[in-house]
Amino acid sequence: MSRITESIEQSIAVKQAILSDAEFMHRIEQAANIMTASLQAGGKIHFCGNGGSAADAQHLAAELSGRFYYDRPPLNAEALHCNSSYLTAVGNDYGYEHIFARLLQGTARRGDVLVGISTSGNSENILRAYEVCDEMGIITISMTGKTGGKMKEMSTLLLNVPSTDTPRIQECHIMIGHIICEIIESNIFPKKQ
Repeated sequence: MSRITESIEQSIAVKQAILSDAEFMHRIEQAANIMTASLQAGGKIHFCGNGGSAADAQHLAAELSGRFYYDRPPLNAEALHCNSSYLTAVGNDYGYEHIFARLLQGTARRGDVLVGISTSGNSENILRAYEVCDEMGIITISMTGKTGGKMKEMSTLLLNVPSTDTPRIQECHIMIGHIICEIIESNIFPKKQ
């Protein structure tokens, strides 16, 4: 039981550190407002990540394109790794580091947003995607661990969870993502009182 208690306490401690950081909380709100503005202007929210971060990318895209708290029209959001034929073809023919960048070149446009999720902040395929985003005028929001890695310098906005422990970082990524989805949904589709 001590390991269970310790894990839960560690998770709470990282979330408490975010809660106590007013500047970090402001960046979460900024991310939601940037994504809201893009969607309201006809833009699309692209998500990308690897492994558990790919699962989070797909999860958050579904919250926007499906629904979050209540029924409303779908929002234009997609995780970039969902087409396995594309992924394996481009990974094989061009290299795994190009999978996200190449898809963005074909599907994204100026004013869209790419949310890159990486606990290390050093995922090569996300870094390549950020280079394309810079060329195309696509806003980049990074969800990373403590240091931000190489993504720190390449991001429009950085949400770097104050931890170096991968599971604790990922738990906070989904929490932050849910908060952003809730804000976007209420910004675009305010509930009638």
